[in-house]
Amino acid sequence: MLTTITDGFLCCLLGKSPNAVGPLDSVESRDGFTFLEVKPGRILRIRHDVPNRPQFPPEFPEEGEEEGGEEGETRRRRRGAVRCRRRITLYRNGQLLIEKPRRRRRVPKRRARSQRRRAGNPRPVGNPVGNPLGIPNPAKRRKRKPKKVVTVDCEKRITSCKGTHGDVVLFFIHGVGGSLDIWKEQLEFFAKLGYEVVAPDLAGHGCSSAPPVAAAYTFYALAEDMRAVFQRYAKRRNILVGHSYGVSFCTFLAHEYPELVHKVIMINGGGPTALEPSLCSIFNLPPCVLHCLSPCLAWSFLKAGFARQGAKEKQLLKEGNAFNVSSFVLRAMMSGQYWPEGDELYHAELAVPVLLVHGMHDKFVPVEEDQRMAEILLIAFLKVIDEGSHMVMLECPDTVNTLLHEFVLWEPDTADGDNDGDTK
Repeated sequence: MLTTITDGFLCCLLGKSPNAVGPLDSVESRDGFTFLEVKPGRILRIRHDVPNRPQFPPEFPEEGEEEGGEEGETRRRRRGAVRCRRRITLYRNGQLLIEKPRRRRRVPKRRARSQRRRAGNPRPVGNPVGNPLGIPNPAKRRKRKPKKVVTVDCEKRITSCKGTHGDVVLFFIHGVGGSLDIWKEQLEFFAKLGYEVVAPDLAGHGCSSAPPVAAAYTFYALAEDMRAVFQRYAKRRNILVGHSYGVSFCTFLAHEYPELVHKVIMINGGGPTALEPSLCSIFNLPPCVLHCLSPCLAWSFLKAGFARQGAKEKQLLKEGNAFNVSSFVLRAMMSGQYWPEGDELYHAELAVPVLLVHGMHDKFVPVEEDQRMAEILLIAFLKVIDEGSHMVMLECPDTVNTLLHEFVLWEPDTADGDNDGDTK
């Protein structure tokens, strides 16, 4: 700790930030990792595990679907088909109204004419009897005009994704201060089951390059990095897994690529609110001051991020390479979380099944925020782990792996082919 404080004073005197920046020299694959240059001088470390398996067809037919012909093709088409229908109204005061539109019944023209004839007297023209002067009734409330109305009407085919399916890829995205190492248990678990997995280090994290400008760590800059990774490794059915701040990038990709994103898993991601950096935050202090406070910040993160604060949790934090970023990167990441588009309306438009995993002892994200997220999303399932906190994937890896695998294998029961969304 004394060394940390000394370094902080030196950087204050010299006017230099204590972070080590600069791109990596090599972009070649080594030790199972790939270094991808998403932009000139901007290099990300990526773990990409491809299972050694024979060339299977993209998706095996399930039981009862082996038969050919029109009947077999119809049954394959109907399996997992979900009709996503909702009407989203946003009012000027920020209130959001989500409705399930009713199906309009077609009325024959002759029948409609007869109904109008039976209606009797025509509509009266002029002022009503009780209001001869035509003065508007002050007690009558004016109808609110919506700011925006969005209608979602599409059909999604949600199928079980097995490790033997060659068109399935799982993407794992960490949050602020983390690295791809926090997914160690999940990456090994799914790789053993035959899944293709991809996990990047965000810029300035892990072994990725750390650009020396704060603009390199805004939400939009990092989102474009994840877009480049997704375009490089995506296949026909892609499953996005995000933790904390990484959930926002999963939401961004699911919104940008609705046909390619098959399912989304959000772990302690918070509510469906637009991102905006806090003006009164400790992370607004100069990088040299943050460098002096780094031991205190690491201790605070250990206390808030884990349900227990023992030697095991300290070791997990060290092995996961979590909260091991420079003060400059940490400050730039926190001040760059500006994403006004990611509001409730943005999340309500998603027509992809989502699994929400929440650690009950999480002091960063209250459970009420994930509950609100489950209410806003069209197809969402909320699972709460009683023994976990913010770093639940490190604390309870077996429980998290089981929940994730069950959701990856989940397929809606649509034997009749007429299933609507809003599956809760």
